[in-house]
Amino acid sequence: MHVAALWRYPVKSMAGEPLTRAEVTSSGLAGDRVVQVYRPNGRVATARTCPRLLGHRATLDASGDPLVDGRPWTDPAVLEDVRRAVEPGASLARDEDLDRFDILPLLVVTDGAVAAFGRDVRRLRPNIVIAGVVGLAERGWAGCELRVCDVRIGVQGLRRRCVMTTFDPDTQEQDPAVIRDIVTRFGGLFALDCFVIQEGEIALGQTVELTMPDHESSPVSHANAPGISRSEPA
Repeated sequence: MHVAALWRYPVKSMAGEPLTRAEVTSSGLAGDRVVQVYRPNGRVATARTCPRLLGHRATLDASGDPLVDGRPWTDPAVLEDVRRAVEPGASLARDEDLDRFDILPLLVVTDGAVAAFGRDVRRLRPNIVIAGVVGLAERGWAGCELRVCDVRIGVQGLRRRCVMTTFDPDTQEQDPAVIRDIVTRFGGLFALDCFVIQEGEIALGQTVELTMPDHESSPVSHANAPGISRSEPA
């Protein structure tokens, strides 16, 4: 197996950027979802209810600061776009606490599962795509470890999917048949919620090994693995 794709989403619920290499920290890929969109009531706005956010692309500049459609995320024009996508009075703020993730800081999927899914992988919003996996083998990986050079990633379990998968990543048009298909064929669960055991750097093409975890790194006792997945990666 090997790393086939890496994705980072510097602004939560916006389109992300493909990477050739990435730093893996205790809070996932460095720079992932470090800026969030908020409604006037203080609640985080996501593409579940504001799919037009997906029409804006977030990246990081050379200094690590988020950009939205090539502009600094603090640019007043970005705020205007966000308010059009969400509602008047919406705002953006930077927050790098672990609470910015709905469940765990990494979402991993394999090429075999993506082939079975039969749709654009971007609908799943993964951080890491692993190639060289036959069929739906990933569905038996809960409790295992993925090792990429020195990086160690714990697999918590399958992610419960929701309405986010129904929005086309390019047009934002909704197709409810997508989630119905995931429920019918995959029990509503697809791709893997994961957490970081050992930090480091990973890159496209690197070998991925699947191993059973040792006692100290068991997902059951890991602080970033609080329980069964229930939500969608925004």
